[in-house]
Amino acid sequence: MAAATDRQMIAQATAPLPPRDSSAGWVVVAASMVGLAMGLSPLPFYTIGMFAPELQREFGWSFAALMGSITVQSVVVMGTGPVAGFAVDRYGAKPVALISLLLFGLTYMSLGLSGGNIWVYYGQWVLMSTLGAGTLTATWMHTVNGWFEKQRGLAIGIASTGTGITGFLIKPFSAWLIGNYGWRTAFFVIGALPIVIGLPIVAMFFRERLDAARKDTGLAAEPVVEAGLTLREALRDRRFWIMTFAFLLIAFALTAPTPNLENILRTQKFTLSQIGTITAGFGLSVIAGRIVGGFLLDRFWAPACALAILVMPMIGSYMLSRPEIDASHASVAVITLGLGAGFEFDLLAYLIARYFGRRSYGTIYGTFFTVIAFGGGIGPIVYGRVFDATGRYDMALLSGVACLIVGSLSLLALGRYPRWSQEVA
Repeated sequence: MAAATDRQMIAQATAPLPPRDSSAGWVVVAASMVGLAMGLSPLPFYTIGMFAPELQREFGWSFAALMGSITVQSVVVMGTGPVAGFAVDRYGAKPVALISLLLFGLTYMSLGLSGGNIWVYYGQWVLMSTLGAGTLTATWMHTVNGWFEKQRGLAIGIASTGTGITGFLIKPFSAWLIGNYGWRTAFFVIGALPIVIGLPIVAMFFRERLDAARKDTGLAAEPVVEAGLTLREALRDRRFWIMTFAFLLIAFALTAPTPNLENILRTQKFTLSQIGTITAGFGLSVIAGRIVGGFLLDRFWAPACALAILVMPMIGSYMLSRPEIDASHASVAVITLGLGAGFEFDLLAYLIARYFGRRSYGTIYGTFFTVIAFGGGIGPIVYGRVFDATGRYDMALLSGVACLIVGSLSLLALGRYPRWSQEVA
């Protein structure tokens, strides 16, 4: 009798998890969107192209050396990404996100103190990339995936639009800051954004389903073990290595043109004002790629979606490789690159959940981020070196087309989705 009473008391003292695909999950999506927008993934990447001419003029550094900062970030993230993913699985996404947003903002601000030593500058990028790793996509997608099942792709897509919003707004904002207050002040102001905007919103609205059950009921949530593979099990799965190969090529092709985009258009003899007009649509197309891609992922087989969508940046890269291109065609090419760049991380986040489950989602995502960091890290510097050697980007852009073709076709070998139970108590 006493044992039965104890079991009844335990049952009454536990609270069920909130349902997936509920309205509470969309609040988390909005908070994730803001957190991602203020993080390590978009802010340095979308602003380096604005700061590079100023730093080149100030210190005499080559364009390839300045693009090397992206490579430094990517190399560091290859090590810190998996560690951040493990920390998310072990300690929870929210504390990792809050600490990392604060430290990332402070280290980004330190770039405004740069002197003429390129190695010190690279050291600042190492520190920023290490401390800011908790703001990368794995942190936010770990939590968003837990809130959704039927609308998972759309939720991932909307949350991921944070990077596109940053890409759309941060370039003109950076240009205005640099033009009116100088590049040092611009670094300080942009670095303050994760602290002033990101921290409060994440602190108030970003939470996992388990935390939501505790807060909303005041009771202990039911113990839950998510279904899926451990990292060790995933490493023995052929699909892990298919995705590794495919995303290495895709990341190279989609990342490399972005920080070089302004310079690619300069080689096509466009004026500065024309370049501003042509590139204005990039951020919006990234947003569109995320939302449309997420919508399609919920309805069609993901590898087929990848092939269909990645055809567009293939065409865009080919158009930009031509000896001459007019402004309208250049605008179309930039938009196609944005659509592809917007879809890339949504695709990865979705494929990991579908093929490997959520048991070790953060750790597996962090490991894949190493692949993307490597491919994306060597891309900009390869493009920069091609420009330094030839004064053009045509051969680099055509290599990107080839990478997209091979990478997208490789994903077709993934086969059917495994069947995972949603959660096991």
